[in-house]
Amino acid sequence: MRPFFAALSLLSCVPLGGFQPTEQDMRRSIHFFPLVGIVFGALFFGLAKLFSLYLPLSASAMLLTLLPEFLTKGFHLDGLADTADGFMSSRPRERKLEIMRDSRIGTMGVFAIFALLGMKFALFQSMETMLVPAAALMMLNGRCSMVLYIGMSSYARKEGLGAIFFHSKPWFGMLSAYLAMLVCGWFLAGVKGILCGAMVAVFAWVWSCVTFRVIGGATGDTIGANEELSELLTLFFLLK
Repeated sequence: MRPFFAALSLLSCVPLGGFQPTEQDMRRSIHFFPLVGIVFGALFFGLAKLFSLYLPLSASAMLLTLLPEFLTKGFHLDGLADTADGFMSSRPRERKLEIMRDSRIGTMGVFAIFALLGMKFALFQSMETMLVPAAALMMLNGRCSMVLYIGMSSYARKEGLGAIFFHSKPWFGMLSAYLAMLVCGWFLAGVKGILCGAMVAVFAWVWSCVTFRVIGGATGDTIGANEELSELLTLFFLLK
């Protein structure tokens, strides 16, 4: 269970007492990202169901947009902002990586955060019957897509926090992630859910190609950006 707890501590701010993951726990934790996604998906299925019963649609949309960021303390959102700052800087590869490492958020980072949260809110507000399954699949697909993206990428830096996940291909985690998206997608949204999972998997491959072309591979920031963009795409695919 230690790799699962390591995954849970990495992907959320859920308190785990005095648990301190080892390097081996962290390396193996990637195989448990899909399981964490299932747990988060079940949590947001229940929350969305509760919100839909007792709150107006606009209030439900706002809560479902913001609560995932509270759950992660904006960890993935910060990665999206840093990626936007670096990728949109029109600088050489090494300079882009330096900009992404800077803890300060620039203009494009602020724009990316505003655009992402605004689009999530607008998409949730446009849903009625699909609100509950979309909230659940958003949380699941985002975590599963991270595993697929890491498995299809190489690390862009010589060292860094994310390097621990690139020592070997996480084949078991990738298979688990793909199956989880397809099975849960079918259970929650039928054929549309299966297609949604397949398209998120395609996006993970496309994003790996983009990041390789721009900065030579993946970083912790691009992994976070992948997660946030996969959530957004899930909502797009499930809109109608």
